[in-house]
Amino acid sequence: MQHDDVVWSIINKSFCSYKINTKTQRLCRNEYNLTGLCNRSSCPLANSQYATVREDKGIIYLYMKTAERSAFPRKLWSKVKLSRNFEKSIHQINENLLYWPGFIKSKCKQRFVKITQYLIRMRKLKLRRQKLLVPIQRNVERREKRREEKALIAARIEKGVEKTLLDRLKQGVYQDLYNIPMTAFETAQEENEVEDEVEYQNEMEIEEELENEGPEFVAADSDDESDIESDSGQPEDIDLDSSFESSDGSDIEDIVKPTARASKGKKPKTPPPKKGRRPRVEIEYEVETVSQPINVSTF
Repeated sequence: MQHDDVVWSIINKSFCSYKINTKTQRLCRNEYNLTGLCNRSSCPLANSQYATVREDKGIIYLYMKTAERSAFPRKLWSKVKLSRNFEKSIHQINENLLYWPGFIKSKCKQRFVKITQYLIRMRKLKLRRQKLLVPIQRNVERREKRREEKALIAARIEKGVEKTLLDRLKQGVYQDLYNIPMTAFETAQEENEVEDEVEYQNEMEIEEELENEGPEFVAADSDDESDIESDSGQPEDIDLDSSFESSDGSDIEDIVKPTARASKGKKPKTPPPKKGRRPRVEIEYEVETVSQPINVSTF
C-alpha cells in the first residue's frame, strides 16, 4: 500500500529530484504536475489519486492516476483524448472526474484553457510569414570577395589588351600578317565612338550649365547726373600768352592749383574713363639777372 503522508514527509523534509528551491517559493519539474508548485495538494508523487492535462503534438489528453493501479507502474496513468471542441472537452473532464476533489477538477480545467490558447496562437503564427534566419559563414564570404577582386583584375587586363590591339589595328602595325575578322573590329570601333559621343555631350551640358550659372554684371545707378557729366579727370586746354614767357615759374603753380582743387570735389561713382595722352607743351622762359653796381669807397 502507498502511504501519501509518509511520501510527502520524506519529499518535504529531505530530498526530491524534481524540487527546485527559490527565494520566494518552491517549484516542481515533474511533467505530471498540475500547477508547477511543490506542495501537498499538487504533488503527483504524494497523491495516489491524481489527474492532469497534457498536450502531445497538438492533441490534448487527460491523464488520471488511481490507487488501484499503483502496483503496476506501466499502467499507472490512464489517458483520455479530449475533443477539439471546447464545450465537449469540458464535458469530458466533468464526466471522468465526477467524484474527484474539486481542487483537481478546477486546476485541470484551467490547464486545459491555457493549452488551448497557446495552441491557437501557434496556428496563427504558422499562417503568417516567418523570417528565415540563415547563419553567416565568414570564411565563405572572404573567399567570394577574393574571387571577385581577382575577376575584376583579370577583366581590366583583358580590356587593356583589347584596347592596345585595336589601336595597333587602326595604326596598321600588323597589316596582312593576321587574318582577323573585321566584324569584331567594327563592333569595338562603334562602341568607342558611342563612348566618345556620350563624353562630348556630357562636357557640352556641363559648359552650358556653367555659362548659365555665371555672374551677371549690372551697371550701378548714379545719384546725380551732374557727377557723370563733370569734366574732372579730363585734359584741359590752356591758352598761353606772350606774357607767359616773361613770368616766373611760380605762375605755373597758380594755374595748376585750381584744377586740382576742382578735382577734389564730388567724386563720380562710375568708373573714370581711360585718360588719353595730354598735349605736349614746350615752355621756354628766360631769367634776367640784374647786375648790381658795386660802390667803391675811397679812403
